[in-house]
This record gives sequence, C-alpha cells and structure tokens, in this order.
Amino acid sequence: MKWTKFYLPDAYSPTMEQLVYFHDHTMSIITSITILICILLNSLLWNKLIDLNMNEHQMIETWWTILPTIVLFLIAIPSLKILYSMEELINPTISIKSMGHQWYWSYEYSDKFCKELESYMKYNKKNDFRLLEVDNKMKAPFLTQIRMIFSSSDVLHSWTIPCLAIKMDAVPGRINQSSLMIKKPG
Repeated sequence: MKWTKFYLPDAYSPTMEQLVYFHDHTMSIITSITILICILLNSLLWNKLIDLNMNEHQMIETWWTILPTIVLFLIAIPSLKILYSMEELINPTISIKSMGHQWYWSYEYSDKFCKELESYMKYNKKNDFRLLEVDNKMKAPFLTQIRMIFSSSDVLHSWTIPCLAIKMDAVPGRINQSSLMIKKPG
C-alpha cells in the first residue's frame, strides 16, 4: 500500500463529494487549532512573563469560552446539512429492493420491469477482490435518482459501497431505505 492510499475513496456520488469536502473542512479547522496550541505551549514554556494584572482578566476568560463554541458551530452546521441530505429522497426514478440472505444477496427491480437476480460471492480467483467479487453484480443506472430498499430474511447484514457513501443495515422484519445517485459509470 502506498502513502497515497490513506485518503478517502474517489467520490462517485454527490453525497460522497459533500462528505469529502466536509472532511477537508474539518481537518483544516483541527490542523489550525493544533498549530495554535503548539505555538501557545511553546511560548508558555520559553517565556517567563509574569503579569499580576492578568489574574483578574475576565475578558480573556469570556473569549476562551466563546471561541470554542463558534468552532463547534462551524463544524456542526455543515455536518447536519449533509446528514439531512443523505436521508432525503427526491423523486426516485427506479427502486431496487435488496434482500440479504445467509450467503448471498437477492435484488429485485420492480418499477418499470420486474427483474430478479441473486448474487453469490466468488471465491479465490487471482484478480478478484477477496470477499467483494460476486457472480451477478447489481446494475444501476448513473445520473438517475435511485431508491434502495433493504431487508433481510435471516440475520443482520450490512450493504455498503464506500465510493457512493452508502452503508445500510438489512434487518430481518424491517425495511430500511436510502437514496442513491451515481455520477460516473463503472
């Protein structure tokens, strides 16, 4: 693994693009806070400035209470916007039902035509991704709003595609749904 692989996967959906921007935004705030704290600790260690008037300075205490609150709002507001946009369903064109079974997934396309397929895991081919390659891949159109419906027939399953920023649990007896829009083919 190279050092360039430690970043987030390439974004293939608008939600993942927003999450990457939010990650960069949050990391810039954290980096600036870390640099500021290091500078303040360095000046505290090397300076012997003693000012008795600073003991009764309530203005500085007010500011070191207000500034962290402002920083938390700068992080929380974009985070809440992304959370709400991830749960929003905007006129889905197609619905895909994904049902988790003991050793396979079954998919059902039911809006315009009824098509069902079962997807079993492939084992130990040389060029395959271990535990990720399947015999029948779920196909979804790109630049189309898709509603994914998840359930399970036996135990808890987790359905995820990291580059689309979608991860949903399939729970027996319950139906979970998520929206999905793919921006690039592949």
